[in-house]
Amino acid sequence: MSESGNKSKTSSDEEAILSAGYRHFVIVISGPSGAGKSTFVHELLRVHPSELIYSVSATSRAQRAHEKDGEDYFFIDRDDFRARIEKSEFVEWAEVHGELYGTLRAQIDQSLAAGKNVLLDIDVQGGRAVRRIYPDGVFIFILPPSLARLEERLRGRGTDSEERITLRLENARREIGLSHEYDYAVVNDDWDAAARKVDAIVIAETSRATRLIRPRSEP
Repeated sequence: MSESGNKSKTSSDEEAILSAGYRHFVIVISGPSGAGKSTFVHELLRVHPSELIYSVSATSRAQRAHEKDGEDYFFIDRDDFRARIEKSEFVEWAEVHGELYGTLRAQIDQSLAAGKNVLLDIDVQGGRAVRRIYPDGVFIFILPPSLARLEERLRGRGTDSEERITLRLENARREIGLSHEYDYAVVNDDWDAAARKVDAIVIAETSRATRLIRPRSEP
């Protein structure tokens, strides 16, 4: 190829990079119960309504009167849920209080293909499973300022028994010990400041150079 041909191809490749945008990705928010992770999820969806979509979980439990299929959950009967597990259709799943809950891979892949970053609010075990399938995802762990403050928040809800609070605190210690597995750890000691940090992480990740879609090289 002539020198002018090489220059033309290089210019063409650069234009393709500039116009192609970036590869969309999953964002996992985890943290112990009471750390406030759901508030960060709601804030991200509020600030980035056109760029982010929340991953709706599937469940085997019965649909409640106020719930909408496909919005609150995807309601799947237990036999179908088990069959989907066997077919590896879930990114992650768990049994909670006798009911099955999970994240359908097809839902995530469809959202990514549609040009959305997908937001998941899941526990550490689920985060591990997601990373195995989506290693380029962004994993953010929300930390309480202290265990004492976390206990105050849990008791302040007024919804849990003493036994339940003790269990949540035990789980919190275990989960905090695994926070090093995440890309980022944000301490929720001041919600406004912490929310700005989480938002900054998401914005920065959309600008990561390795996410730029590059043209395929010709043989």
